[in-house]
Amino acid sequence: MDLHFNKELIKGYTSNSQIARVLTESWVKQNSYCPSCGEKPLNDFENNRPVADFYCKKCSEEFELKSKSGKLGTSITDGAYDTMIQRITSDTNPNFFFLTYSKELKVDNFLIIPKQFFTPEIIIKRKPLSETARRAGWIGCNIDISKVSELGKIFLVEKSKIIQPNVVQTAFSKTTFLRNKTADAKGWILDILSCIEKIPNKDFTLNEIYKFESELKVKYPNNNFIKDKIRQQLQFLRDRGIIEFNGRGTYKKI
Repeated sequence: MDLHFNKELIKGYTSNSQIARVLTESWVKQNSYCPSCGEKPLNDFENNRPVADFYCKKCSEEFELKSKSGKLGTSITDGAYDTMIQRITSDTNPNFFFLTYSKELKVDNFLIIPKQFFTPEIIIKRKPLSETARRAGWIGCNIDISKVSELGKIFLVEKSKIIQPNVVQTAFSKTTFLRNKTADAKGWILDILSCIEKIPNKDFTLNEIYKFESELKVKYPNNNFIKDKIRQQLQFLRDRGIIEFNGRGTYKKI
């Protein structure tokens, strides 16, 4: 994997947005692989396809690319809010690649957030464009990746360090079970994962998770058995190898 962009591709281009698109899409096509099955190269869809940018011929996973110059940050600018919500709640929503690069046109970070981690909660609605704007009233959105579980941020390149493909594939496959869950079931699992990740220590107790009961009650006001639900989700995460149960109400993050 070569982290440098091919500058020869942008000769004759003057638009910054076109330059960024040509460089980043070409880099992904030449250097990336499918995080699901390891197939290389990825194939690109025709331009301006509304669903995704790349796909894997072997396993049919689809990917959309978002890129930016500078730091990764927590907020990624996207397009129309309503369109984005429709896409991530559909049966054909893609996985998302996020790529950041330096002024020297070198990849700093390249990560994938699998599609099962995209929920309406991480899509932040922007203010409508003013009445004087060309597209008056248009409402865009940002993707708040700070709300995504750490399990859903899988780096292929992190701070210019290339991650071994087998590590990437293992991380990608670890949470694909979420795709088969209903929206409510997936929501509970992701919420309990979020609670676990807010606890700074690797080892934690059931009582520490119970401290999030009131927070969860606000989100699930019709559920009168929050603690029971917490225990159920912890058992599920244990069975999936995401946490360990060490006995007497103690757990460990894996």
